[in-house]
Amino acid sequence: MTRFIDLSHAIEHGMTTYKGVAAPHICDYWTREQSRANYADGSAFQMGRIDMVSNTGTYLDAPFHRFEEGDDLSMLDLGRLASLPAIVVRRPFGAVGLATDAAHLDGIDVDGRAVLVHTGWDRHWRTPAYYEDHPFLTEAAAQMLVVRGARLVGIDSHNIDDTRPGTGRPVHRELLGAGVLICEHMTNLGALPDAGFAFTAVPPKIVGMGTFPVRAFAQVDPA
Repeated sequence: MTRFIDLSHAIEHGMTTYKGVAAPHICDYWTREQSRANYADGSAFQMGRIDMVSNTGTYLDAPFHRFEEGDDLSMLDLGRLASLPAIVVRRPFGAVGLATDAAHLDGIDVDGRAVLVHTGWDRHWRTPAYYEDHPFLTEAAAQMLVVRGARLVGIDSHNIDDTRPGTGRPVHRELLGAGVLICEHMTNLGALPDAGFAFTAVPPKIVGMGTFPVRAFAQVDPA
């Protein structure tokens, strides 16, 4: 039987993804009690409402996130998002430090694949430690991934770029500038095999938006 592995954080009312960025507000738009009076048989339905910044939970970055002329979410072909052949790069932060550089990717075949960087940082999700001194990729690593044909790069950390004061966002620039998609704030990458699985992260088809939460998951077929 095919096994599905969920790689997304749940989105909850009031949770923080980035410090200083508004938390999602989740509520009823139409309650079951309000709806019941509209149906002769007493049927009841709930209709929800959410006010949410697009960078919430586990989300996908499209080129439009960084580049005004880049593809927005509505322009992404499903072939760039669904059932991508994928590999995991193991970079445990406690053993190897925070930076993943080009040398750490040398000899890994990334051509045509989603490359998921497993650091273990998701253990800090929704704690103060999550936002500070987190694992990241270097500009050189991003350039190597582009040259070698990666299709999507994901990480289970606060940001794929170094966010310490005085830094820029070169990884976003290099990857999104080349049309390589980014998936951030992933989780459960430790449950994946190193290779031999398919990865999916599909956002809604929204015009004029470059980032949105996804239900990211892996599909592992029996050997």
